[in-house]
Amino acid sequence: MIIVPNDDSLKISVLASSSSGNATYIETPKHRVLVDAGLSGIKIKRAMDSIGKDITKVDSLFVTHEHTDHIQGVGVLARRYGLSVYANEKTWAAMLPKIGKVSEDQINIFNHNKVMSLDDLDVESFAVSHDAADPQFYKFYHNGKEFVILTDTGYVSDRIQKTIENADGYLMECNHDVEMLRDGIYPWPLKQRILSEKGHLSNEDGARTLMDVIGNNTKQIFLGHLSHENNTKAAARQEVTQVLEDHDFGVGHDFKINDTDPAVADALIAL
Repeated sequence: MIIVPNDDSLKISVLASSSSGNATYIETPKHRVLVDAGLSGIKIKRAMDSIGKDITKVDSLFVTHEHTDHIQGVGVLARRYGLSVYANEKTWAAMLPKIGKVSEDQINIFNHNKVMSLDDLDVESFAVSHDAADPQFYKFYHNGKEFVILTDTGYVSDRIQKTIENADGYLMECNHDVEMLRDGIYPWPLKQRILSEKGHLSNEDGARTLMDVIGNNTKQIFLGHLSHENNTKAAARQEVTQVLEDHDFGVGHDFKINDTDPAVADALIAL
């Protein structure tokens, strides 16, 4: 008997994640998708090359909000590769002046708290609290597997928790170490913005959110959107691991915690 391997999986790679640039690649048998394009077009192409994937095969790009570290390459990629671009109405209004001309047939309105189906990939949008026009993030479903991206939010509401609980994989914000931020070089108004309910999740916030949403299905966690000035991979990993272990979560046994990088793509994995 010849056994044919099952390749009907949901595959992901965090191409880049930091306060300076963000992009994530998601693949199913019928779709290749980017979430945000916060680096230059050439850097995103190189990141795709590094995981053995052809950027010309990408068909869709989902945008979370209009900050530069999420949209820097959106216009270039849309024009060069003919991508269908999805964002909500207010994000499109805020983003278009920054990204240049995009063909009308590539502009797709996808408002928050909706579910959209693309053949074998379902996408659910949910609103977050951040200082942007109308920020939203996404949960992706394929073949019984779910992957959640949640960064750029000052807090996580009960509604978001219910939406994202027990996913197979998470890209979770761990933007800053609170003490590093408070003792750092940023001016006080910027520190207040980051610490506010429209700012970013700290390492502890990210850990406690994970504690509330991790379930039996959860196998992969990526710690994302780390600040270059106010965090380190080691600090984020240590705090998240400590909080979860203190509450009897099986770090390294039931699920794996992965670092992300501003310039080096994570290997493509199947959930």
